Amino acid sequence: MSAAAELIRDAEALLVCAGAGIGVDSGLPDFRGDTGFWRAYPPYERLGLSFAEVADPVHFAEDPGLAWGFYGHRLAMYRRTTPHEGFRILRRWGASMPSGSGVFTSNVDGHFQAAGFEQVAECHGSIHHLQCLEPCTDDVWSADDVSVEVDTATMRAVPPLPACRNCGGTARPNILMFGDFSWIPEHAQPALDSLQAWRRSLRSARLAVVELGAGTAVPTVRRHAELASAGSGALIRINPREPEVRHGRGISLPVGALEALGAIDERL
Repeated sequence: MSAAAELIRDAEALLVCAGAGIGVDSGLPDFRGDTGFWRAYPPYERLGLSFAEVADPVHFAEDPGLAWGFYGHRLAMYRRTTPHEGFRILRRWGASMPSGSGVFTSNVDGHFQAAGFEQVAECHGSIHHLQCLEPCTDDVWSADDVSVEVDTATMRAVPPLPACRNCGGTARPNILMFGDFSWIPEHAQPALDSLQAWRRSLRSARLAVVELGAGTAVPTVRRHAELASAGSGALIRINPREPEVRHGRGISLPVGALEALGAIDERL
């Protein structure tokens, strides 16, 4: 923890790389493995459906009530959940650095924006935006006025379901799902490009990369953190299950996000 604090104190810029594990301390469910998923959503255990099977865009075409039951419930859950104090600690660290901060995340919950971060790149899209299922166009629009009623006993959505504002067909979240060939990435791309431009502008500035809750099952966030910390950067990997840093300069902290951030902040 003290070594991590020294890296933060010495840094000129902060890159936060976050996976789903950062949200556990906010009260969000842990979908790791079928057991964790079914603990959060018992109806899917009765149906014998895993997280990967439920999060398949084919359901929006074949059974939109099932698909929107899952994503409508998540949309409401993310809206009512307050990001934990660790988000504010990270934002404060970044605000104190001369070259600022950025966020790269696979999370779709919008919690970094809710916590006040301005430069947030969401590599898997956002549940707070919608697109056409087909898609009929490349249009992506806000889900702010969308509310999906869900029968929590069956986890099925109650009609009417969200519709495409262009063709009237079924709408879906603008999220990259499993086996997804119709996701529209253009909405997420400008923020990814902006983050990359910011990183390039740092040149030889000392960069601290804080990675939180990113596992190896879908290693996008871990790889981004490792590449970003190469050269003049340093990696702080916070993960209670998979904390190992195998490449480059880094520190492994095998604890949860909030505990680690709080302990580092105390030392600062």
